[in-house]
Amino acid sequence: MGTKFARVIFIALGLLTFDQVLVEAKISRSMYIDWGQQHASISGDGEDLQLVLDQTSGSAAQSKRHFLFGSIEMLIKLVPGNSAGTVTAYYLTSSGDKHDEIDFEFLGNVSGQPYIVHTNIYTQGKGSKEQQFYPWFDPTADFHNYTIHWNPTEIVWYIDSLPIRVFRNYENQGIPYPNKQGMKVHASLWNADNWATRGGLVKIDWKSAPFTARFRRFRGKACKWNGPVSIGQCAAGTPGNWWTSPVYKQLSNAQKGQLNWVRSQHMIYDYCKDTKRFNGQMPPECSKQQFYGDK
Repeated sequence: MGTKFARVIFIALGLLTFDQVLVEAKISRSMYIDWGQQHASISGDGEDLQLVLDQTSGSAAQSKRHFLFGSIEMLIKLVPGNSAGTVTAYYLTSSGDKHDEIDFEFLGNVSGQPYIVHTNIYTQGKGSKEQQFYPWFDPTADFHNYTIHWNPTEIVWYIDSLPIRVFRNYENQGIPYPNKQGMKVHASLWNADNWATRGGLVKIDWKSAPFTARFRRFRGKACKWNGPVSIGQCAAGTPGNWWTSPVYKQLSNAQKGQLNWVRSQHMIYDYCKDTKRFNGQMPPECSKQQFYGDK
């Protein structure tokens, strides 16, 4: 009860005192279609985005603003039926060769087989930090909430409020962390049948096209990026920067239990356990504690 109350207080202070927090902006006001304009649409009320893929094109949208820290969430309903070879993506990214990126990607599969929830993070242009999960629900039957919570201490990926992954800031030990570049929010649906399903063995069945993914209620409760000055402003431990409050510096005991359940029951790949891939030279963050905050 105390933790929930504290979060309410910090959020309320943020709304009152920090004008860089954007809360509950409709898709029509916060995003625009940047690829496949003939294959994408935003609903009349401005809340729903529909992306379509066929043999001629996929489609995508991105946020109008860049952000640095906060909470980014979206309700998503994935492509139903035989979605093999398709990828629906929802992610944050900056631009350039040294870009930062935080990913949710949903790898389609043949009818009756589960989707794969693919997560990754890039820091200064380097990724290869994949973790994958089978969803514990049908992600095509209804909308589900996918949230990226990102602050100076840690990044947490959530599905329907359950944490599935944590990446903590060990920059002081030489491990890059995305904290100096503003990132836009992107949503896309595209043809990735060269790798997405069974390593590219299963191709898109175009007889099932068009493929449609739906996005709803984009919420960017985050610090607006206004250039390098935002690096310090967005990380400052002020009441308005609710994401820097102590309750967001590590998961609660209940959240740790939820995380352990997801990872023990539904994780199917963890780069930190793939010793063959890295020839035994594992990425340095793999030896660090990610869940409990004992840096």
